[in-house]
Amino acid sequence: MFCLLVFMCFGDKLEEKQIQKVEQVQRRMLVNISRFNILNFWPSLSKIVLRKRWAEFLQLHKDREDVILPLIRERKKLKEQRLRKLNMDENKDEYVLSCVDTLLDLQLPDEKRKLNDLEIVSLCNEFLNGGTDTTTTALQWIMANLVKYPQIQEKLLLEIKEIVGEGEEVVKEDDLQKMPYLKAIILEGLRRHPPARMVLPHAVTEDTMLGGFLVPKNGTVNFMVADIGWDSKAWEDPMAFKPERFLNSEREAFDITGSREIKMMPFGAGRRICPGYGLAMLHLEYFVANLILNFEWKAVDGDDIDFSEKQELTIVMKNPLRAHLSRRVAS
Repeated sequence: MFCLLVFMCFGDKLEEKQIQKVEQVQRRMLVNISRFNILNFWPSLSKIVLRKRWAEFLQLHKDREDVILPLIRERKKLKEQRLRKLNMDENKDEYVLSCVDTLLDLQLPDEKRKLNDLEIVSLCNEFLNGGTDTTTTALQWIMANLVKYPQIQEKLLLEIKEIVGEGEEVVKEDDLQKMPYLKAIILEGLRRHPPARMVLPHAVTEDTMLGGFLVPKNGTVNFMVADIGWDSKAWEDPMAFKPERFLNSEREAFDITGSREIKMMPFGAGRRICPGYGLAMLHLEYFVANLILNFEWKAVDGDDIDFSEKQELTIVMKNPLRAHLSRRVAS
């Protein structure tokens, strides 16, 4: 998943060593981020009292810049080379538009300038972190449930084969739109096991009454994502894994954006919804479909699936999924 995000970010298939360097600096910052929260409190004082922690924080930032800045500058050089060419069709098939390309083109209207290199590093950091841990966490929870409930896995396999045809080894992106049961499994996984228990904090711009309670202006508001998805008033048997709850006779797609109603909100909702929710859904559908088409997933003998949790950057499986995979024989 991280390799895919790196490719989307920088538009180039990096060597394994380069990817590992990017992953290492990103992981070090993520693992240690909670230790640096205290630096936000009275920074002028903490720079004196906690100077060693400040030094560590700044060193992590520098390490990340040293790895990511050369990739950004290489992309900028490639972009300039392409613009100088008169015949653009020669490299049309080879060039992949990347996240960095769009950031290099971005203009800040109020300041009438483009982003500087360090601002682009920061946005690349958000892109890589936001699209990796949450998606891989959700993917592991979903696959754990497909191992736990082989009848669901078998029903999904039948749907996949019906769409792609017997003998095919790859589910293509266009195929995913024809698989309602696959979508139901992904939605049920996100409802039952949201990677984040809360979305990022919000605030109201003026005093607001909500459900009979006063939310004061600028007061911090947290949305309990997991509790919303487990609400017995909205969901029958909410702690069970039942993808069928997302299939209805009208074949209407479930509104995960919350524009009609909010019964779950793993990506937030409304204007502040996660901008990457469409990409996350695509990645989850694509990976799950291809993993099920190509492999039969079974529990390891004598090893029941453990659904206990622990808090890391996201809510992960306390004991990571262990499963026995066997290649499906093409018929």
